[in-house]
Parts: sequence; structure tokens; C-alpha cells
Amino acid sequence: MLINTSSLKGYKLNCLDGEIGSVKDFYFDDLHWAIRHLVAESGTWLSGRQVLISPYALKAISVEDKNIVVNLTKKQIEDSPSLLTDQPVSHQFESDAFSYYGWPVYWNGPYIWGQTASLTREIPDTQVNRNPGGKEWDPNLRSAHDVVGHRVHTTDGEIGHIDDFIIDDHDWAVRYLVIDTRNWWPGRKVLIAPQWIKRISWPESKVFVYLTTDMVKHSPTYSEDALLTRDYETALYSHYNRHGYWTEDQNAKSLV
Repeated sequence: MLINTSSLKGYKLNCLDGEIGSVKDFYFDDLHWAIRHLVAESGTWLSGRQVLISPYALKAISVEDKNIVVNLTKKQIEDSPSLLTDQPVSHQFESDAFSYYGWPVYWNGPYIWGQTASLTREIPDTQVNRNPGGKEWDPNLRSAHDVVGHRVHTTDGEIGHIDDFIIDDHDWAVRYLVIDTRNWWPGRKVLIAPQWIKRISWPESKVFVYLTTDMVKHSPTYSEDALLTRDYETALYSHYNRHGYWTEDQNAKSLV
């Protein structure tokens, strides 16, 4: 299911023995463009520290009930490595947290989830934190909340700013950036896939894409009120003469 990150904010987080808070933000990495942590607003519970939940622990999303089921207990979360509120997420913290929970690390392989191209929760202990000849990369995590508002530049001009993100809850990949073009084409939003980004200047809060202004202007319009269907995605990728991620994902999975 493709879903906007903004629509998930405020969803209740229900663990195995009670509620632990609500969705506040998301951390993603800017290499594979995948959600690495969900940030929980825990209120007075665990006050003074960030509560980060990996997609490995997310069991199900209920749009109807506006909640997310977390496959952890309160005790597990309480005893997990501590990260102070507003402190940057370090690679050391992630290493400690993944080791604590027994999850396979995602930064030790070529695929979106390290040694696998999909989010596989049931992995034998012998594979946890294994890196058979692979090179680790240091994930640079970004807050989805903080990146909203970054200006987007084509090869020949500026077209708008990042308004939202669309993620795939199957593997928690960021599939699209929602671009608000109100200053150029009033009332219009468009989608740009992370793979079409040329570079990002984080200090300048600017995103540069391989696309031209005219290409973006004539791309299929995105509406938050309409269901994001595969037909729409196919038309979008066809407009930019690109292969759909769904075909690339299948190729990647066949090589694992």
C-alpha cells in the first residue's frame, strides 16, 4: 500500500501489551531512500528520550482505526538503548539497537535492506549482523519533517518545494516526493521519484533533479484525494521514459 507520511502522523502505536504513543516523524536514509525509523510521541512515558521503532517491528497498519501494530513489548522498548530527545541518530546507536533487538542490519549490503531486497522479518539468528564480504556504508538519516519545504530545482529552474513523501508499507521504501508547485502552477502537485534526483544540497535545503521544467509541468497531476493506482504510476514513469520500480524490484529480488 502506498501512503503519505503526513497522513500517518498521529496514528496510535499499539505494542503487544498496550499503547506506547503516536507517530510523530520518520527518519529515512538518502542512499536507498527507505524509512529506517518511525519516531514515536510517547508523552510522559519514557520522557526525555526518543522512542524509535524500526520497520522490522511494525506488524500492520490499520487506516480505518488509524493505528499501527508494533511487535514489541513496553519492557523491550524501555530497556532498549537510550537516545536523548532531539539528539542525532548515530551509527553507533543504531548498531546497539539492532543488536539489542536481534535484527539484521540494513547497512551491510547492496540492497535496500542490506543482504535482501525486501523487508524480511523472519531471519535466522545466524544471519543477524552478518556481512559476508560486503562493505558497510554509514547511513545518513534525515527527518521527513525537516526535509519538507526544501526547494526543488530542475535542470533549468526552480519548480516548487517538497510537501510530503509517499512510502510503500511493504518494504518502507520512499517511492515519491510530493512536490508543491503552487508558485508556478497554482493548485498543482506532482510526484518525483528519488531515483530522478541528481544531487541534494542539504546545507542549502535544495534538491536538484535530472528533469526539465517542461517535463515536470506536463507530468500527470497528483491529487491526494485520488487513489494512487498502478495505472497512474505507469503513466508517470512512461511520461519520464523510465522503468517502473516494480520491475526493478523484481529483478533485484531474483538476484538475492
